[in-house]
Amino acid sequence: MDSDRVALKAPYRGITKLARTYSSSSTRWNDKPIMNRYSKVVTQPKDQGASQAMLYATEGVNSDADFQKAMVGVGSSCNSHLLGLGQVVKASIYESGMIGYQFGTVGVSDGISNGTAAMNYSLQSRDLIADQVETAAGGHWLDGMVVIPGCDKNMPGVLMALGRLNRPGLMVYGGTIRPGSCDGQPQLDIVSAFQSYGKYLQDGKTPEAETYRYNTIRHACPGPGACGGMYTANTMASAAEALGMTLPGSSSFPAESQEKIDECKSVGAAIQNLLEKNILPRDIMTKVAFENAMTLVMILGGSTNAVLHLIAIAHSVGLKLTLDDFARVSEATPFLADLKPSGKYVMADLTKIGGVPKVLYYLMQNKYIDGNALTITGKSLGENLERWVHRYGELPAGQDIIRPLENPLKSTGHIRILRGNLAPGGAVAKITGKEGLSFTGKARTFDTEEEFVTAVESGSFTKGEKVVVVLRYLGPKGGPGMREMLKPTSLIMGAGLGHDVACLTDGRFSGGSHGFCIGHVVPEAQDGGPIALVEDGDTISVDAVSNAITLDITAEEMERRRKAWKAPPLKVSQGTLFKYVKTVTDASQGCVTDS
Repeated sequence: MDSDRVALKAPYRGITKLARTYSSSSTRWNDKPIMNRYSKVVTQPKDQGASQAMLYATEGVNSDADFQKAMVGVGSSCNSHLLGLGQVVKASIYESGMIGYQFGTVGVSDGISNGTAAMNYSLQSRDLIADQVETAAGGHWLDGMVVIPGCDKNMPGVLMALGRLNRPGLMVYGGTIRPGSCDGQPQLDIVSAFQSYGKYLQDGKTPEAETYRYNTIRHACPGPGACGGMYTANTMASAAEALGMTLPGSSSFPAESQEKIDECKSVGAAIQNLLEKNILPRDIMTKVAFENAMTLVMILGGSTNAVLHLIAIAHSVGLKLTLDDFARVSEATPFLADLKPSGKYVMADLTKIGGVPKVLYYLMQNKYIDGNALTITGKSLGENLERWVHRYGELPAGQDIIRPLENPLKSTGHIRILRGNLAPGGAVAKITGKEGLSFTGKARTFDTEEEFVTAVESGSFTKGEKVVVVLRYLGPKGGPGMREMLKPTSLIMGAGLGHDVACLTDGRFSGGSHGFCIGHVVPEAQDGGPIALVEDGDTISVDAVSNAITLDITAEEMERRRKAWKAPPLKVSQGTLFKYVKTVTDASQGCVTDS
């Protein structure tokens, strides 16, 4: 793609990058910008009469002149309120002189499916959503795209589609849920509900324990919106804003807020600007933008799923992001946010003090992120942030949600990339330091999530006994679908075993998981990785300072076990999960299906 380019010296870690100039006076554009750059393929030629006949029957096409307008897709998935937000966006597009076509995609609610075999479909849905959005736009020559995701797999899915298509587009986050409450529990969320069963078991299954459990689950989710803590949805929304793919503040505006409606009303002008200047996703989602996003994830204590998803989004724009990139950023970035699951506050609390833009501004002022990166506003990230703080001010003095850089919760990032004889291809750990920075315990192996739940229910874990629970054959192929271990970690924490039990898996963890959690083990058990060779009673050591994970057996014993191991049959033989197993890469490569 031809473009004018200028060199910008970035304040972030000595990076020098090339950035396009975006100006309506540039020789790149005619005086009248091309708005129907793609749709004209079917709206203009006489030999595409059938295409035009179909389009005459669609809402928004009332005359021949309408075929000169941009046709913009408005795609949404998951949360119940997103259809309504999409209608507001569509009206905004129409008011800006364009035509909006609304469509939906599939969505898997992890809150409903977690702890069951339905979770096998969750990660797979990310790539299915990417395929659907790409297909809707590519199959109809849409000129631009506005995508409105509401849950964790939706966001990377739609951004992957925008990256593949590389047509003007932006993301509107559906917004976070309000916190719930009930007598004796002033702030509840979905993880409160997950942990309520473990607490019920710990409290002896008494009538009082049952009342507490029931009240928790009945009041945890008071309305629409994504799970309320710094779980995967809010992590990926924040990362998308740092990438430059949303309007300022999108990740912070709650689902049920006037600010979210106002954001949707402003989308028409934003997508019009992108179309007029032909600003493309690959102009925005650069390596520097990914550095910004990784840094913010570390600062906020975000979900380990961000590793999978950012690698996959980078792949969609032709960039290679690796575990080593995350390890490097983690070593250089402190953990500052006292947000759930390991902390005290939820996303709605961060919104009250000015939201993600104020955090990004604070990081930019301290040279942790690069403000030169381009965004979907057509302005740099730094310009957007300066406008935000000019209007709303900086982080207020005295707030304790975001710690100062000189007094972090942890001096380095909570996401640790581990390697060793148990995970030669890498593993991703979420270690905030709350449960310590190292763990050594005896292995207890479980080949299904259900076996582990039964073991906890039977009371076979005791406080003071250091145990590494090994949950395996749950990877991308073995699961299939690399289901999340939120139910197991919630049982551990709810039962008060967070200091005694570590959880190790070739599956993954919800952003709501906390405790000593190590996932994304590569190679996975289904491929014969060392995790498949662990036996009950083996000693496993994890060191989050040296970033090592070790199975304490000799190389000779490891080889003996390897020779005796036989791969179990795949759990699926047809359907969408079978296609997934046949195409998915390992976790260290982002579990992409188009590689």
